[in-house]
Amino acid sequence: MKNELATFGAGCFWGVEETFRTTEGVIDTAVGYEGGNVPDVTYDMVCYGNTNHAEVVQIEFDPSKVKYEDLLELFWQNHNPTTFNRQGPDVGSQYRSVIFYHNEEQKVAAEKSKEAIAGKWNGKTIVTQIVPADKFYKAEDYHQQYLAKKGLSSCHI
Repeated sequence: MKNELATFGAGCFWGVEETFRTTEGVIDTAVGYEGGNVPDVTYDMVCYGNTNHAEVVQIEFDPSKVKYEDLLELFWQNHNPTTFNRQGPDVGSQYRSVIFYHNEEQKVAAEKSKEAIAGKWNGKTIVTQIVPADKFYKAEDYHQQYLAKKGLSSCHI
């Protein structure tokens, strides 16, 4: 079975990457920027908030070892999909909740999973976008596996 890609934005990409990087069946992860309207973006450009890019983690996974639906479940469990352009103290469109799907099967699975979790948020609206995968711009090297390099397993206090 051929490896596949999954791409998720769920706030600051450091913690999101670490969550998926340590998941069985995940072959590789890279943090970067996607969904914007400016080519060849950098962290500084995205931080200004005018490129429309989201901080994302792109995941290469082995579907014989981990299903896309399992990755979706992990995505939903590890952020708040009801806060618009915000995760915790991080505010801006770069921190939005977004699923970039790479094929029609992923789109259907993402929409189905979004519907399934809706009732778990006490009537709050799920603001997560589900959109086609766009150009992925890999973030600067110092952002890659940032938490692992620091010996940390999460960003949480």
